[in-house]
Amino acid sequence: MGTAQEITASILEQLPWQEELYKHFHRHPELGLKEHETSARICEELEDLGYEAHLIGGTGIVGVLRNGEGPVVLARADMDALPVTEDTGLEYSSTVPGVMHACGHDMHMATLLGAAKFLAENQESWSGTYLALFQPAEETAAGAKAMVDDGLVDRLPKPAVALAQHVMPAEAGMIGTTAGPILSAGDCLRITVHGRGAHGSMPHNSVDPVVLASSIVLKLQTIVSRETQPGRFAVLTVGALNAGATANIIPDRAQLLLNIRTYEPAIRQHVIDSIQRIVRGECQAAGSPKEPEFEFYDQFPLTSNDEAANARITEAFEAHFADGQVYQADPATASEDFSTIPDAFGIPYAYWTVGCVEKQKYQDAVAKGTVSADIPANHSPFFAPVIHPTLETGTRTQVVAALAYLGRGAQD
Repeated sequence: MGTAQEITASILEQLPWQEELYKHFHRHPELGLKEHETSARICEELEDLGYEAHLIGGTGIVGVLRNGEGPVVLARADMDALPVTEDTGLEYSSTVPGVMHACGHDMHMATLLGAAKFLAENQESWSGTYLALFQPAEETAAGAKAMVDDGLVDRLPKPAVALAQHVMPAEAGMIGTTAGPILSAGDCLRITVHGRGAHGSMPHNSVDPVVLASSIVLKLQTIVSRETQPGRFAVLTVGALNAGATANIIPDRAQLLLNIRTYEPAIRQHVIDSIQRIVRGECQAAGSPKEPEFEFYDQFPLTSNDEAANARITEAFEAHFADGQVYQADPATASEDFSTIPDAFGIPYAYWTVGCVEKQKYQDAVAKGTVSADIPANHSPFFAPVIHPTLETGTRTQVVAALAYLGRGAQD
């Protein structure tokens, strides 16, 4: 089985099973590194399909299916939900207060399990080893690292390539690929600046950290606008400024939370160096009694597709899907930790996007120029991928990408 018609027919037959799985995952979301019930269900499904299921990195799972000689292919889905209260009104809405699959990881799990089922039931069409990897805690950049730290590389055969996909708020059925950066690197930074506290009526006795922090916020805006070459990408956001607790007390410190997004390591380093230079300079100018403190957390690596791997899966997608269904995607400013896994193995990877918004709804929003207002994006409490054709499209992309390496014709 290898023609587009045969693959599609086989996947359509298993859709009722996959839809039930998707709705189950959506109803029962779990936060990062707490995906215990999700992990157990995935292990059960993989073992029923004939896979060896290995727990790695706490709640992470890798299903291994060996089918003779040939390359090893790793395909990854993330599992964790978000601390978001769902407001979609779906009949299969989250049953967990304050937790929701608001980023499509439930769809990722269902499509990867669908690909795992297809490959298990059509072993005559391929040879080699398929690794279906389900990763915890993508949202906090902790899950891929946890799996690597738990011996992922030593416990599995080395893959020839790693594959991953993500649903995005684009027209359902559309598939975006690109060589090079497809997701930005992301860094969160906590900065504490110190002042000297005083009574609110006696500001002359203080070094006011609120004024200091406010000056820093304004000066940081010049890093992108005046220090980054026009046309080169960088985003610097100050997401929080916390200081004090009451109106008549000048506090002794302030804390800023920053988020940095970049596509190029050199620009990333320049932004970080500039932040530290500006903060230290403003602290010195204000007469701060202590040096500022810098703490990095939730750091996401750059996701940059290998040119050859991207070309190979793009060619396979274009041969399988209808004309115009596969397009060159613009890099997104979102970030994630998938690349930690192939980087640990030292292998190339390909990462692509799958649209998940009902076609007419998306096209109407495009025509009106209201996509950002009318189409809920990932992490929104209204984010709700349309099940069809997103489920079958995402399953077909996983199958077609895997067969681009494992298919008997691909190895001739």
